[in-house]
Amino acid sequence: MSDGSLNLDDFGDLIERPDSGVRRDAEERRARTGLPAGALGRLDELGEWLAAAQSRVPVEPVSRPKAVLFAGDHGVAELGVSARPAGGAHTLVRAALDGTSPVAVLARRFGVPLRIVDMSLDCDPDELPEEVTRHRVRRSSGRLDIEDSLSPEEAERAFRAGMAVADEEADAGTDLVVLGDLSVGGTTAAGVLIAALCGTDASVVTGRGGGRIDDLAWMRKCAAIRDGLRRARPVLGDQLGLLAAVAGADLTAMTGFLLQSAVRRTPVVLDGVVSAACALVAQRVAFRAPDWWLAGQASGEPAQAKALDRMALDPLLDHGVTAGEGTGALLALPLIQAAAALAAELPVRDADGRDAPEGEAGRPDSPEMLDVT
Repeated sequence: MSDGSLNLDDFGDLIERPDSGVRRDAEERRARTGLPAGALGRLDELGEWLAAAQSRVPVEPVSRPKAVLFAGDHGVAELGVSARPAGGAHTLVRAALDGTSPVAVLARRFGVPLRIVDMSLDCDPDELPEEVTRHRVRRSSGRLDIEDSLSPEEAERAFRAGMAVADEEADAGTDLVVLGDLSVGGTTAAGVLIAALCGTDASVVTGRGGGRIDDLAWMRKCAAIRDGLRRARPVLGDQLGLLAAVAGADLTAMTGFLLQSAVRRTPVVLDGVVSAACALVAQRVAFRAPDWWLAGQASGEPAQAKALDRMALDPLLDHGVTAGEGTGALLALPLIQAAAALAAELPVRDADGRDAPEGEAGRPDSPEMLDVT
């Protein structure tokens, strides 16, 4: 991609898996703590995954996380497929900026900066801060059931915007991203993508959304996904064309963000069905990319379960959180931080069962602390 052209095939060469040798070192260090195998459950797996992602043993604390939310409206919402009014995603953005939404409350409680990226909100950009709107591609995405949600040029712009945000976060030192969306109609677009990529009928992937729609709205949503599927299937071999056909600017940007984050070795925690759909498209582009992601939570959406199963990602939490906006994934952050702390700070023991010298247990001058990237 250095010549300025956007060739998604390049991601397959650019993305490497987290360091398996470092992961083995982390497993060996964990075995020397004296705790019984399995005593920490998935915390062991998380700590070893983070060590491999960082290429460091012991792992460093997750100290600079960021919640990144891509925002957009979808024309398909005009069909009454959402509990929220069509074109109303800007109210979700305003609540997050004002600190009154669930994700904003949790981000404040956990000390996590919140970044919102407007890709296609249906409002005047002057209503929002410039740092929110500077990547906007268009005002609302097209109706995926009857027309392309984006032109080819808009799809490339949105994809590149997501890549640029990933680079900005990596350059700023962000060490873990919680990825979410602020959208109206986004779960419908996600359902089309997942059904198309999994070869599934619309009824299998149609969920109730974050606002828990009624039966009539569910039927309208199912019909919209069915119509979107007819438009998506012919372009399944062209991921950027697929995104232009049915994804909208926000989901297209999230896909670019996920792939470029994997290039930059930035771990990402997925939230609900929207981020799972983007991840599934990204997996089609680069099969090693999912090794850089965690599934933060099970949202209860059937399409999310299908996508995560296809990527072999097991959600960290299942508390029935359907608020969206990155809320469920953000709840998983303390668990991930706890895993890092345990992996780094539990003392190791020598062969006789005695505590190893302090340097071996993880002092900064220990050979184990050297960066092996």
